[in-house]
Amino acid sequence: MIRGRKSRWAMLLCLLLAVALLAGCSSNKEAAEGNKDADKSQEEAIKLGFLGATTGDVANYGIPGKKGMEMAIDDLNAQGGILGKKVEGVYEDNKGENSEIALIATKYITRDKVVAMVGDPCTGLTKVAADIAQKNKVVIFSAGATGTGVVEIGDYVFRNTLLDQFAVPSVVDWMMNSKGWKNFAIITSLNIGYSTALTPVFQEAIKAKGGKIVIEDTINNGETDFTAQITKLKNAGADVLVFTGYYREAALLQNEAKKQGLDITLLGGDGLYGHDLIKLGKDAVEEKVIYYCGFSSDQPSPETDAFIKKYVERFKEQPDMFSAQYYDA
Repeated sequence: MIRGRKSRWAMLLCLLLAVALLAGCSSNKEAAEGNKDADKSQEEAIKLGFLGATTGDVANYGIPGKKGMEMAIDDLNAQGGILGKKVEGVYEDNKGENSEIALIATKYITRDKVVAMVGDPCTGLTKVAADIAQKNKVVIFSAGATGTGVVEIGDYVFRNTLLDQFAVPSVVDWMMNSKGWKNFAIITSLNIGYSTALTPVFQEAIKAKGGKIVIEDTINNGETDFTAQITKLKNAGADVLVFTGYYREAALLQNEAKKQGLDITLLGGDGLYGHDLIKLGKDAVEEKVIYYCGFSSDQPSPETDAFIKKYVERFKEQPDMFSAQYYDA
């Protein structure tokens, strides 16, 4: 009797061990399949490459742009992704340099297998990446390139911004008719493609509207001493200074103008946009700088209000043009 019970318990124990082993094998199999599914999901994710500078002279454009792109990707995934697939961002810093953006665009395409690249906001940098994207048949969507010759590179190249060729004539017309300013000075940043492309647009618009260019001068991006340029400008009889470069040099030019006692308004494109313009120029730029851009937080619309609210809640700061344009792109 005892032997019978022991036999039955032994058989039951063997059955339990067998079930446990089968369960273990099943669990291992499921885990392995789960890992395969995870790997497959990773492979099937739709990847978007970020093109922008988070360090260097134009980091003021890339940092908020990256935040806008991150928020857009999270919003897409919260809505189920694209075609049921998760969207992933791939981020590298191009430092605002042509050599870096060329290297990064190539890596995004060959290594990361991105389906598209978002950025850069700078026209010259965008053109470098667009050539690579077009040759490899990968979409590039610039969030800010305003200059000419961008989308003309090919049918894989797009952008969402206010173009210089449309904005500048309107701004010049407003200057001349609303402000009565007829005499223009122009300063160009020779080592910036954005600036050398924007200057001819201003020249053409000023002449077409009947204005006069009384003096032209040049600087190089990265310089800090503009004593000579402002000294010449003081005696030129200009009503307004057109500067086609970036915000940093614009602030320094206005600081020097104030130092020399020259009261003049500086006009430029969206390269002047950014919170650092005020930080660097302080009262020298307050109500003394005018520029056009494709986004303003004051624009009244439900979409703008919703975007601003979500952005402020997440990043504890106001969005700017670049965060908005990267988000939309």
